[in-house]
Amino acid sequence: MPQIGWLEILAIVIIAILVLGPKEFPIALKKIGTYFGKLKNTISSFQREVNSVTDNINVDKEITTKKASKEENKNKDNE
Repeated sequence: MPQIGWLEILAIVIIAILVLGPKEFPIALKKIGTYFGKLKNTISSFQREVNSVTDNINVDKEITTKKASKEENKNKDNE
């Protein structure tokens, strides 16, 4: 994965200031920050949902294995 150094960040900021202008640049930064915040919240919400689903699947697997082992124990006791 490529890394971005301080020189590249400085070049991007200078170009953005030249293109947007000094008045619009802070507004654009705020909008970009807002979008990244929403994206971060969406991703974390998705991760929580996936984790809860996988936890439920693991619990279901544990329940079925316990039921199966209880049935095997009953069958052994009956013999």
